[in-house]
Amino acid sequence: MPLWLILILIGVVLVVLGVATEIGIFLLWIGVAVLVVSLVLALVRRTKT
Repeated sequence: MPLWLILILIGVVLVVLGVATEIGIFLLWIGVAVLVVSLVLALVRRTKT
C-alpha cells in the first residue's frame, strides 16, 4: 500500500473516531501532500522517457 494512502486512512479514522483530531487532520494533509508530490514526480518521469 502506498504511503499516502496509509496516512490518509489513519487520518480519516482518527478524525471519525474523534481521537486526536488535530493529529488526524495533520496526517490527512501530509497524505495529500505526499500524493501530489508522487503524482508530479510520476508525470515528470513519464515525460522524460
